[in-house]
Amino acid sequence: MEIKMKKAIGVLMLSSFLAGCGGNTEKIGEASTVFNMLGKNDRIEIHAFDDPQIKGVTCYISYAKKGGLKEAVNLEEDASDASVSCVQTAPQISYNEGEVAKPQKIFKKGSSFIFKTLQVMRYYDPARKVFSYMVYSDKVIQGSPKNSMDAFSCYTGAPLDAAKVSVQPNQQIHGSCIVTAAAQR
Repeated sequence: MEIKMKKAIGVLMLSSFLAGCGGNTEKIGEASTVFNMLGKNDRIEIHAFDDPQIKGVTCYISYAKKGGLKEAVNLEEDASDASVSCVQTAPQISYNEGEVAKPQKIFKKGSSFIFKTLQVMRYYDPARKVFSYMVYSDKVIQGSPKNSMDAFSCYTGAPLDAAKVSVQPNQQIHGSCIVTAAAQR
């Protein structure tokens, strides 16, 4: 009996950890989709989060959230429907090419009791100075092919005036971005 209790506590702690991984977001709003007599309504939530390695870029993610009594006890399983859009939110963008060269998970949120997560991956195209952001859902046994993506280019915003911006010797200006070159090996 004691072993079962320890396992149950471990599962609850792990699910709480996974549910909190998307905690660096700011809730922007929500739209109710299904009325529930007990508990919160089913809804679409919109959250904002800053890309941790690209200063000046904020991503907005919308995703389906299941309400009702199951949500109250953290047993719901959210749908795999989500969308992402990333925009320039500062006069200039800066990043280090060495830090963003490999694909990276920049957002993760639990979307079921324990086995399903919603994730945003960032991919970098160094030749074009473009970032692609893809949101998808995965599951331990079977994930979903549903996904959404957005691309953000250094040439989307107003170009920086090189005479007004101070750059270091290892930095270059590309459109509205100040890019620190990857370290040479």
